[in-house]
Amino acid sequence: MINIEPSKNLSKIPPYLFTKINQIKREAYDKNLDVIDLSMGNPDLPTPGHIVDRLCDTVKHHSNTHRYPQAKGMPKFRKAITEWMARRFGVELDPENEVLSLIGSKEGIAHLCMSYLNSSDCALVCDPAYPVHFNAVALSGAKVYSMPLLERNNFLPDFTKIPKKTALKAKIMLLNYPNNPTATVVEDNDFWKEAIKFCKKYDILLVSDNAYSELTFGDYYAPSVFEFQGAKDVALEFHSFSKTFNMAGWRLGWVCGAKKLLYPLEKFKSFLDYGAPTFMQLAGIAALNGQQDCIRELSSIYERRMKKMVNGLQKIGWRTSETKGTMYIWAELPNCLKKEGSLSVAERLVKETGVVISPGAGFGKHGEGYVRMSLVTHDKRFHDALLRIGKFTKSELNKQRV
Repeated sequence: MINIEPSKNLSKIPPYLFTKINQIKREAYDKNLDVIDLSMGNPDLPTPGHIVDRLCDTVKHHSNTHRYPQAKGMPKFRKAITEWMARRFGVELDPENEVLSLIGSKEGIAHLCMSYLNSSDCALVCDPAYPVHFNAVALSGAKVYSMPLLERNNFLPDFTKIPKKTALKAKIMLLNYPNNPTATVVEDNDFWKEAIKFCKKYDILLVSDNAYSELTFGDYYAPSVFEFQGAKDVALEFHSFSKTFNMAGWRLGWVCGAKKLLYPLEKFKSFLDYGAPTFMQLAGIAALNGQQDCIRELSSIYERRMKKMVNGLQKIGWRTSETKGTMYIWAELPNCLKKEGSLSVAERLVKETGVVISPGAGFGKHGEGYVRMSLVTHDKRFHDALLRIGKFTKSELNKQRV
């Protein structure tokens, strides 16, 4: 076997969080444990029927869609996106120059970092964060400057705490609200105005990862960054079909913004991929132009699950609270488990009970002391999960009392 090392950029990042979780999960299955998987944000509900029907009909009857697609995205697909953005947010975009199709927003964010960042640059990344936000920066060779998301600040970054020297070196700021993993939403829109002002002052590209804009509860409305004055000069916004339409495995999304800011990613992707398959884009059009009732129905399911889990966790001594969006619960470890650390707790929980959760430490240093639970299993299973977590917690508490 030849002796060859991977790139330094790849070597300096640890194995992907969910790769480790999946390994532990497989071991649990091998032991015939009854696994309840609350780890990945992997929707358990099916893609709406009208979207599936459009895909099947297209693949079966339109063989020209089996050929290489347009890397930038079909004009019809990009037009459907701009019409949806106008209906949803009141945002006007040029479908020819201000929209780019993606093979999922995760891919797009990673490639955006690679298309903009040099080794001498840094990016401002929330901590905790969706792992691709900091991993993509590391893979590009740039440095990550962590913006702590602390409970006392409602899990929002404090721009005033960013040193001027760091701000001058920063090239990208990554924001994600409604937030993964903390499930936080922005209720004071002055936050977005401050972010735009800060990025304009220091010539920083503001990246809004808006994958959860449609998974909101009650009367909460998640805005687009482009609803705020000046955003077009500094921002790009990413959207995904994965969570909005239960199309996680389809790998389809988009990014939008000013042509000048979008072009480096478009150029970068032109060397690497051919874009999303044409039949996927046509199904995406059906999703965007079809009835949107399925989105509200989906949100109501997640809201019901969230309330059940939050109420149950509080009863067994876990500190958490109801959220206004996403498909996650961000829960603080009870005192009896805190010293052990979130990764160890998550590993033991699956090995001893079959319940799979995500350790907060996997989302960044400031995620330690917390865990994330995804609301992605049948409603009846949450009762079982709570019973097992409660028994696990009580057992640990009794051990420490002895």
